[in-house]
Amino acid sequence: MTPRPLGGVPRGAVPSPNIWHHTATYEVENRAADPDGRLWSALREAADWDGRDVLDLGCGSGYHLGRFAATARSVLGVEPHPDLCALARRRTRRATNVEVRQGVAQDLPLTDASVDVVHVRWAYFFGPGCEPGLTELERVLRRGGTALVIDNDPTRSTFGRWFRRGYPTVDPDAVERFWSTRGWQRRVVDMGWRFGSWEDLAAVVRIEFTPETAEAILAEHRAAGGALEVDYAVNLWSRDY
Repeated sequence: MTPRPLGGVPRGAVPSPNIWHHTATYEVENRAADPDGRLWSALREAADWDGRDVLDLGCGSGYHLGRFAATARSVLGVEPHPDLCALARRRTRRATNVEVRQGVAQDLPLTDASVDVVHVRWAYFFGPGCEPGLTELERVLRRGGTALVIDNDPTRSTFGRWFRRGYPTVDPDAVERFWSTRGWQRRVVDMGWRFGSWEDLAAVVRIEFTPETAEAILAEHRAAGGALEVDYAVNLWSRDY
């Protein structure tokens, strides 16, 4: 699939290799992820967003906005890609407490001390190099607020093994040092993937890895039985401000 032109994307945006160019397939991935709600339970343990103001940073097509909006006072989704912003707005058009704005993590379109909880899921905050975004988080969070960052755990699980194969330059020890030395706490979560068909699993693997790596992973997984449920570990990093 040929990537769409990136016209209208704000300066400083970091292109996503999956959802920006394969939005429908990423929707399949969102539905497959965390089938038993373990990650959502961990998020709830780390932060209470009931009656509070939430920022979903890198909200994509708005998949998670409604979940927060069910109990939050307000939810703001920020996303750099204009097409995804439009999808997120359509998705939440009936929610009176949800707004979507275009913007980037390094220059958030928010006033100082304006939110209580920030949720970031596989977007921008991947350890070393995201310091400008962390500065912005500190600016927009109120005192007593909490930031939540979800990223892959390459050290364990089937997906972690796949991730190490696809992204061998990622150093999990360096990432752990980055967060822990800045006062962030880690919760390890066995989130999992559960797909309805082999076709869905294969399509998602193909947007997460290079073609060569994806086909090798799929061949090995099929040879091992081709299970539609994949163990998938993530790190939930949190910090109270």
